[in-house]
Amino acid sequence: MEIKPLKVGGLYLPNNVLMAPMAGYTCYPFRMLCQEMGAGISFTEMVSANGLKYKDKATNRLLFTTEEEKIKAVQLLGGNPSVMERAACSEELSGFDLIDINMGCPVPNIFKSGEGSALLMDLKRASKIIRQCKRSGRPVSVKCRIGVGEKHHIAAEFAKMCEDSGADMISVHGRTRSMMYDGMPIYEQIAEAKAVVRIPVIANGGIFSVEDADKMMKETGADGVMIGRYGLEHPYIFAELAKKPVHKKKGEILAEQLKLVTRYYDEVYAIEYIRKLASYFMKKQPGMKKYKQKMYECGTCDELQMLFVEAFSE
Repeated sequence: MEIKPLKVGGLYLPNNVLMAPMAGYTCYPFRMLCQEMGAGISFTEMVSANGLKYKDKATNRLLFTTEEEKIKAVQLLGGNPSVMERAACSEELSGFDLIDINMGCPVPNIFKSGEGSALLMDLKRASKIIRQCKRSGRPVSVKCRIGVGEKHHIAAEFAKMCEDSGADMISVHGRTRSMMYDGMPIYEQIAEAKAVVRIPVIANGGIFSVEDADKMMKETGADGVMIGRYGLEHPYIFAELAKKPVHKKKGEILAEQLKLVTRYYDEVYAIEYIRKLASYFMKKQPGMKKYKQKMYECGTCDELQMLFVEAFSE
């Protein structure tokens, strides 16, 4: 795929390879890893507008960042336009450069509450949310799916609505809500969305290699790609796509991640996060089963550090 800078409203991203927001993973340390590897931008975990409204401590932790993060992007979840506007304009989000609106989450409790992918069935309310978030004065992007079910494909219509409502970029996951994370993305739907708008369209879903990214770009004509789960398993994908040399091994990366997460978060959170990340790093790696079992017996960050040295030095 062609690597090129991306203009999102008045914001310039260094390239068009993005890391998707992922609950439980894209905390500050992981976003810094993506930045180091060459990703154009990485989003926070999904942040609830209602959580901000009620000053929830866990929500505030999701927003942690420092000046070391060059471009700061937050993903906001909500279904009430007024609450979303209040969140977008809040002091808590004032340090972020880009606000991404979640209109694609397929999880049942999110869907039933009228948030995430439920907004694919209510274009009027979705439009109002975008318009009111734009009052923050910052670029606004939207992450969506192509529809809610097999007979509900509305990627083009939804993309046009987003643009008309003031969105500066859309990221289209090429699956419906009912497909969840299974099955081949429907490239045609992303291509149709791209054909009807002038703002950048980012293609997402089913990218697990450089070849997958190339195929996605070729089939859809999108302006860039967004990597999801594969970015956790193989963060080198950003460097591979951006043609950036990286010589660190996974053991070194985990050591640095552990150091960063313990610097800014409590040990309970640090252990939970690093175990999840290491589990992804160990996927499909021969001889890792015994270390994965041992990892969950470790009770401190120091014990985890010693285990990683042993596991990834072989």
